[in-house]
Parts: sequence; C-alpha cells; structure tokens
Amino acid sequence: MNIHAVFTLLARLLLWGGLLLIFPLIVAIYYGESLTPFLWTMILAFLPAVILHRQRHVESRLTIKDSIAVTALAWISVSFIYLFPYVWSGVLTPLSAWTESVSGLTGTGATVFADLNQVPKSLLFFRSLTHWIGGLGIIVVFMALFPPSGKEMTPMMSEESTGPTSYRTVPRIKEMAKALFKVYFCLTALAGLIFFLLGMTPFDAINHSMSAIATGGFSTHNESVAYYNNGWLKIAILFFMVISAANFGLYVAAWKKDRWILFKDREFRVFLLLWIGTSLLIFLNVMMSGILSGEKALIEAFFTTGSVASTTGFVSADFDNWPAFSRFLLLLLMIIGGCGGSTSGGLKVTRLILLVESVYMTLRQRIHPEEVRMIKIGDTTYRTNTLLPIFGFFFFYIGAIFICAILLTVDGYISISDALGLSIAAMSNTGPALGQFGATCNWADMSAYTKIIISIAMLLGRLESFTLLAICFPSFWKKSRW
Repeated sequence: MNIHAVFTLLARLLLWGGLLLIFPLIVAIYYGESLTPFLWTMILAFLPAVILHRQRHVESRLTIKDSIAVTALAWISVSFIYLFPYVWSGVLTPLSAWTESVSGLTGTGATVFADLNQVPKSLLFFRSLTHWIGGLGIIVVFMALFPPSGKEMTPMMSEESTGPTSYRTVPRIKEMAKALFKVYFCLTALAGLIFFLLGMTPFDAINHSMSAIATGGFSTHNESVAYYNNGWLKIAILFFMVISAANFGLYVAAWKKDRWILFKDREFRVFLLLWIGTSLLIFLNVMMSGILSGEKALIEAFFTTGSVASTTGFVSADFDNWPAFSRFLLLLLMIIGGCGGSTSGGLKVTRLILLVESVYMTLRQRIHPEEVRMIKIGDTTYRTNTLLPIFGFFFFYIGAIFICAILLTVDGYISISDALGLSIAAMSNTGPALGQFGATCNWADMSAYTKIIISIAMLLGRLESFTLLAICFPSFWKKSRW
C-alpha cells in the first residue's frame, strides 16, 4: 500500500471539507452569530494539508487497497472534523456531536438535538450542508469542485458509490463526476425555488431542498415536514424525494441523449411499483383502521411511504400509531431502499431484482438443466459467477442488521423490537424508526454506548459495509500487489 499517497489524498479531502465551511460561516455573519466554531474547524481541517504541502505529487495509479483506504478514512475523518462546530458552539458533547455529524453525512437524518428551536441558524444550515455533501458522496463532490490533475481519484468513486451501477465503468470518470454534480445542484436549486413559492421561508427552503435531494431528512423544525400544514408543499417534497431515489447517472444520460431513459430503466420502474403499491396498501390499512380518512389518509400514506422508500426520513405523520401491517411494510421498504447510484440508502432495488431473479433462475435450471440463463438490467448482464457478490452483500447486510440489534439490547433499556427497528433505520440510513425511536422522537436521550454503536452502523450502511470493514483487518495493511 502507498501510505504516502493515501494520506496526501486524505489531506486534500480534509482541505476541501474545510473550504466548504465558508457557507455556514456566511450564514453566521448574516444572522450575527458566532464565527469561532467554523473558523477553528477550518483551521483544523487545513492542518494536514499544510503539513503535507511539500508533497504535491501523488501516483496516478492507486491500487484497490489504496482506494478502499482513502474512501473509508475520508468518511471517518470528515465525520470527526465536522463534529467540532457543534462542540465549539457549546450545544453538544463530543460524542453527541459525532453522532450528529455521521447522521448528516450518511443521509440518515436522525438528530440528537432535543429542541431545534434552540440551535443557531448557522448550525442548522451546517447540518443540512453535511447532508448535501454526503448525499452525492464526499469523493464525487470533491472531484467535481476540485478536480485532481491525475487519475488518482478515479478508483475511489467506485468504492463510494452505492449499489451496482453502470456509471462506475465510464472511462472519463471526472467528466461524469462533474455532470452528476451539475444535475445534483440544479435539482437542489429547483427544489429550493419551488419550496419557497409554496410557502417556506428562504432559509427553510434552502435547508429542506438540500435534505430532500440528498434524501437526508434533517429539518429546521422539531416537527419536521409536519410543521407545514400544507398539502401542496408535501406533494412537492414527495416528488423530489422520489426522483432523488433514482440513479443520478440516468439524469446525466437523459440530459445528453435520451430524455425518456429514466422511465425505461427497469430498476426505477420497480422502485415506483414498490412505492405506489405499498402506498395503496397502507392507505387502505389506515382507512379501515379509522386512524385517517379521505384525502389526508391518501397524502400521508404516499408521503410517508415515499419518505421511507427513498430513505429520506422526513416526517409528516406519526406512523408509529399506524396498524402493525403498515409499520411492517415501512420496515421492509427501509431495508430495500432506493436505486443504485442514487442518494438513497438501503439494500438497493437492483440487488432485490437480482436476488428474486436468481431464485427464479435456479428453479428454472432444476427443471431445464441444459438451459443457460442470464439476468439483464439496463446495459449490464449478470451471469451466475457475477451474482456471488450480490448474495454475499445481502447476507452480510441482513447479518449486520441483526448483530447491531443484538448489540443495542446490551444496554438494557431498548426492547428487542425497538433495537431491530433502530438497527434497520441506521443501516439503511433512513433515520426514524419505531417505538421509542419513532417518527416523532429524537436520539437526545441515547446512552453513550448506543450512540457509538449506531454511528458505526450508519457508516457501515452508507459505505455498504465492505469498504469500512476492510480497513479493520490487519492483513489489509500488509504489503501486497492488489
């Protein structure tokens, strides 16, 4: 492993992370709030770059191990750097600040703040900004805003991307990063404008647009989206949550050549089918139970299901009071998540399709042993040998959820069902869970032990487990050719 290259690139990423603090700094100036938390954090982020400033050259080719190391360490390092504005503002302890930082960067959106009304505006903006940075990916945003001169960043985009996606193999990956960022920025700006026109203040519109497009879920109000008793606003937020759960590479393709490619994409069609079908089932369930009725039941069912399916986590109703059938469906949607290459978390719809089709293919081969079948999604063809990583990730993902749930029960104050729900919400980066960590609750009263476990789970979910766990093995740091 090229340790020098790894830490030089890591220093560059931290420098970039520090530069982005200019934006909450401007907000602090506008509202007359303290600048110190952001200034000191910027200095702290700049230090590694200053120390390594003489070492400008980084090898243009990184090994797989180098890429894994930089990606994993970048997410860990940035999450630690970004805890300091909370600590130096005097609003959170270091551990709570790290949990909030991780929740923001991973797009989980659950908060440790008991009352957002007491949080400075600049910190509220900073929370939303962490969503926006982590949503598209730290590496991708860095490549778009501060493109490196060589090819050293290219392999890391694959390590950071979520789900099986075709754009990972694009040869001109830096151009793809720029194109993805342009789409990301334009969607955010459009969402902010529409939210403002539908009644949000400019500050709220900017924050909620960053959260919606990043499928994060941080709000500027304790009640989340329920604060706005505005049906049209909920529909607008729902629209942007759903389109943000699609593969952003498809938007680039639609921009350049085929405007209808999104609706030709099998994965996105299946995602829409899951969302609409589950929404209708929940609508009927809450109607029959008498909890909600009429238009309100329809809007809340579709909004909540869209929020959970996209793993955004915006809350417009307390779904913890809904029937068990509805809550169970929501947990399933959390596990599945959005599409590969999106800002959503979860298992990803592509993997679900491949798992289901693999079972069907196995049954067909039992009946017709001579038959050779392949699975095709978009431009990618999956053969039997290429499906092994899909099955491996599935069993690891489900296993990690149960292990996390078991660890959460060690503390003694979380029930088995609540621990399982919280584990799913953290691993899928959804945020709101069930029970004592449900839609209207926060993580303020979590024990230190629980915050550590849940923060690690959020990082595992965002980096899809293998990237983060790989660096924990001693053999990873030994010299090898890969």
